[in-house]
Order: sequence, then structure tokens, then C-alpha cells
Amino acid sequence: MTYRLKSGNFARFSTFSALLIGLSLAACGAPKSESVDTAAASTGTLRVALLTPGPVSDQAWNGGAFAGLQRIKDSLAARVSHIQTKTPAEFDENFRLYGEQGYSIVFGHGFEYQDAAKRVAPDFPKTMYVTTSGNTTGPNIAGLEFAFEDGAYLAGIVAGAATRSGTIGVIGGQEMPPVKRSFYAFEAGAKSVNPTIRVITSYIGNWDDASAGKEQALAQIGRGVDVIFQNADAAGLGVFQAARESKGVRIIGANSDQNSIAPEVVLGSVVIDLPHAFLLVAKEVQAGTFAPRVISLGMKTDVVRLVINPALRTTIPASALTAVDSVTKQLVAGTFSAPVPPITAVAK
Repeated sequence: MTYRLKSGNFARFSTFSALLIGLSLAACGAPKSESVDTAAASTGTLRVALLTPGPVSDQAWNGGAFAGLQRIKDSLAARVSHIQTKTPAEFDENFRLYGEQGYSIVFGHGFEYQDAAKRVAPDFPKTMYVTTSGNTTGPNIAGLEFAFEDGAYLAGIVAGAATRSGTIGVIGGQEMPPVKRSFYAFEAGAKSVNPTIRVITSYIGNWDDASAGKEQALAQIGRGVDVIFQNADAAGLGVFQAARESKGVRIIGANSDQNSIAPEVVLGSVVIDLPHAFLLVAKEVQAGTFAPRVISLGMKTDVVRLVINPALRTTIPASALTAVDSVTKQLVAGTFSAPVPPITAVAK
């Protein structure tokens, strides 16, 4: 999910290169020129910008956000712009640039954009700054929180039932709070059906290096892991590659529906419907009814869900599928919440 400060090189596998190049070309964007923005302002056109910390060709976290931007464009006839930021300095720089150009909404797509939003937003009170996976608020700052851990818990149930070795793994891009929370819930879900299961955790150190993702996956596979839940964006594509090259290994995708990336090895995906979430915010802003706040979205709002890969559904024990259906109903009804890590008190 989630959240990301990224570095490294991406798209090292020919399997994905054609698709990645096409998506990258489609995603290229920069702030509109001042003359264009002035014209949009004079007609009352909604202008929405997106900053992502990684390539929108990742078929995951960033790709979902870009799809959300396009949903706003198509549904609300909005003028949109996108920039991929690579350093914290660029967070501030581009937040400020879009504010100067009078954009209505600027999405900072990740937990790490919050501090930049707090620094820049006061200078541009007419622009709404929204950070995803964020809980920062202000007069023109809002956060979008996703109950990704609910879907991760369900994925854990599937992994705990599907493993044959009794050892499963989680691989993240970087060790950020939302990612750690999802891995905690995943392990709890797995242990709800298999209390003796062993879980191996690895972090790649970035979100872009597919080669490093593959290396981490192969290292886990060498330790007996046969089901891996990855939340590593572009780097995660290397995890899929490792599974395809290893016998009997299965993957669970994250953030977007990744079942089609490698349908022969993907059990399912924990999906965040970012287009739906982004559109909810944009509609309120366009209507003038948006109140800055932390917006929590999950299974109740049909933004987070576990999507089972139909190609491998029959390989998942029926008891696990029944448990997933039962827990899903409880999550939607609000009678159950996935466990999250306890808050550690800070010594004064």
C-alpha cells in the first residue's frame, strides 16, 4: 500500500517491458501551463493534480492512483495533471507549484507526503491537499485512510490454508506503518486457521527494484516459503517472476487487482479501489461540500476487498473460502476488525 519513498531502478524483466513502456508513456505528465490553468479557472473547471512516489506502470499502488485521476477526468470533466516525485524536496516543490497554479485538489499519494502538505498548504488556502494513507488534517488538508489490514487478514486466511510447507512470507518495499499493519493482520489471519504457521518477513529497501524483489522472494523460497504476500509496488513484480520460476509457490497481490499479472501463481489480491476513493473526494470538492478530515475507507464502503483469482480458486480449501466469506460479512457489518499492532508507548 501504501505510502512510499522510493529509489532504485525498475522494469528489468522483458516479461513486463512492453506493458510498462506503454503505461509509462500514457502516464507522463507535468503541471499545466499557467495560460491553460487560467483558462480553466475562468470557466470553473475542476483541476486535480496527483503526485506519486513511483511509476504508475507498477500495476499496483501508483497505477491505481493514476487510474483514479483518470476516473475524475472522465466523470467530472476535470483538467488533470500528474508528476512522479523522487525526493522529499520535490514533494514541497510540486505541492507549491500546483498551489500557485490554483489547482482545486492535489493528491499526495502516500504516507510520506504529510509533512510536505503541512508546510505548503497554509500558503494556498484555496487548494485542498489530500494525502493517502495519511491522518494529517488542517483547514485545507485531508487524509485518506484505507483499512487495508481487513483485506490482508482475509488473505492470511487463504495463505494459512493453502500452504503445504507451513511457512509463508511477506515482502514489503519499505518498513512503513501502513505496510507493517497489513503484514501484522495477514499473519493473524493465517494463524486463525493454522496456529503453528511460520511467517518470514522481508523488506526490499525500495519500491522500484524488481531485481531486488526477485532476490528477496528467492531467498524466502529457499527457506521453505510457498505462499508470499507482497506489498512492494514495482519491486513486487520481481516477486511474481520468482514464483513463476519456482515450483509450487503462490503469490498474493496488493493494492490493485494483480491476478492477471501471473494467473498461474496468484491466489488473489488485496485491492484498494483508488478510483472510487478519489472520485468520492473530488465530487465533494466540486460541489463545495468537502470538509477537511480523515476519511476512513474499507470494506464497509467497498473500497477494500479481497479478490480471489478464479483460475486458482479450486486450489484453495473450501473451508478457507467459507471462512473468508464469513469474516467478510463481519467486517462489512462492523462486528469484527482485523487486529493491528499495539501502540508502543514512547518514554519521556
